[in-house]
Amino acid sequence: MAPETHSLEDLKGAIETVDAPEARQPKLDKFGRAYATGKRKNAVARVWLKPGSGKIVINGRDLERYFARPVLRMILNQPLVAAAREKQFDITATVLGGGLSGQAGAIRHGISRALTYFEPELRGVLKKDGFLTRDSRVVERKKYGKAKARRSFQFSKR
Repeated sequence: MAPETHSLEDLKGAIETVDAPEARQPKLDKFGRAYATGKRKNAVARVWLKPGSGKIVINGRDLERYFARPVLRMILNQPLVAAAREKQFDITATVLGGGLSGQAGAIRHGISRALTYFEPELRGVLKKDGFLTRDSRVVERKKYGKAKARRSFQFSKR
């Protein structure tokens, strides 16, 4: 039994009839919030995003009280600025582990992911700026026979 032969027009018609993937749908909970987890170094942030006046609460404290350094607050707002959504969402985050810099990066990652769950069309803008990529750089472990990860003990000739 010989296999069926198709012309290019037949194959083209068959490809067009295959359903194209649907546009991404928003992922919201029953309260209308988008939830995402963000990670950076050893910090893990759980972020909830809902429409509002732009209030950001971290571990039950206001943004200015939790992150006193302006640089850390700027890091948090980067995805909102890139997506032109400042002052449009209320953000609630709980973050554990790491230091303040890692926690700010984890919350930024979580906000970026939550924005894509709330408005899937923002994915291209956030991905282009690198906000959806988890920064995998962590501290290198200490090795035996070394003072630190790579630093050797001082060499003595005599």
